[in-house]
Amino acid sequence: MLRFSRVWIRQVLIPLVLLTAAALIGVTGTAAAEDRRQNAPGEFDFYVLSLSWSPSYCEEAAERGTSGRSKMQCGRPYAFVVHGLWPQYERGFPNYCQRPSPRLDRNIMTSMLDLMPAPGLIFAEWDKHGTCSGLSPRAYFETTRKARAAVKIPPEYLELSSEKILAPAEIEEAFIKVNPGLSASAIAVVCGRKRLSEVRICMSKDLQFRACEETDRRACRRNEVVMPPMRGS
Repeated sequence: MLRFSRVWIRQVLIPLVLLTAAALIGVTGTAAAEDRRQNAPGEFDFYVLSLSWSPSYCEEAAERGTSGRSKMQCGRPYAFVVHGLWPQYERGFPNYCQRPSPRLDRNIMTSMLDLMPAPGLIFAEWDKHGTCSGLSPRAYFETTRKARAAVKIPPEYLELSSEKILAPAEIEEAFIKVNPGLSASAIAVVCGRKRLSEVRICMSKDLQFRACEETDRRACRRNEVVMPPMRGS
């Protein structure tokens, strides 16, 4: 009986203790990595302007059989649309910084539909990211509009009438070419299983291009991505 207990301790109990200890270290490490300002409105380091390639979103929505936002967005020939303007830390990011979030006036929402073509998207972006900006709803979306205006879309992507297959680096280079001051360390191309999903551009609080190591590390690692053509083109 004593021998069995020793075997049990060696083969079961000790590995269990080690596994538990490792888990606790992981939790502690995660907590240590969390920014000390976590979710304090207005306390962040820079923005990420996320530009979504609308044709990819629409094709994926059709494959999933989902509706909602896609009905409004996918009924028109959009190219890049604004997914959001996201406050960021150098490591990690805040979200849902005010619960409940201050009410977003419907007039402000409708004023953004030319850039963010779905009411649900606009409301969701305010709740998750806008509340972390430290700005009022109107000021946050005015800042979003200014950020979008500061980025020029490469002309070859404005009216894409046929499918393109490109290396992510080619897309980055096209944006860098038409945006003076934008460097490869300030832009990240994001992809899904095969399609271009988004282009994310890092900007300072005064909307100047700036490097962002963590965002850049999350860029697409595929050799090629598909850019579906604009709908109705």
